[in-house]
Amino acid sequence: MRRSDLESQKGARKLKLTAEQAQLLREAHLAYVATVNCDGSPQVTPVWVDTDGEAILFNTARGRLKCRNLERDPRVSITVVDAANPVSRTLIARGRAALIEEGALTHIDSLSRKYDHKPWVPVPGQTRVIVRVVPDRITEAD
Repeated sequence: MRRSDLESQKGARKLKLTAEQAQLLREAHLAYVATVNCDGSPQVTPVWVDTDGEAILFNTARGRLKCRNLERDPRVSITVVDAANPVSRTLIARGRAALIEEGALTHIDSLSRKYDHKPWVPVPGQTRVIVRVVPDRITEAD
């Protein structure tokens, strides 16, 4: 594994995704999102993922554990692995999450069509959020 040459020595710095990293995120690979529980222990969840070209995006619902964790502590780590090429196509990113309600239903519908090949069926009373993470650290396989 190698650390991105752009990682800041003095603190959090927003990194630009490479074209290869953005392509991996646009493909239908599950991502594994790690958040921090209130007791400090890690919590990992598989999620559907994509990108807007700058940030890593996934979607969740208000009230879910990962959402509650991110509301309390926005630090997050995201791992995406291409199962067909795990040595050469792995992305591990860390950053801080921003939770965005605007456009979240459209976003989850897009992810559903990408991963399940069918439209998303909204759940009554559920509030969806886009989780947007601009990485401040990226590691990938050599």
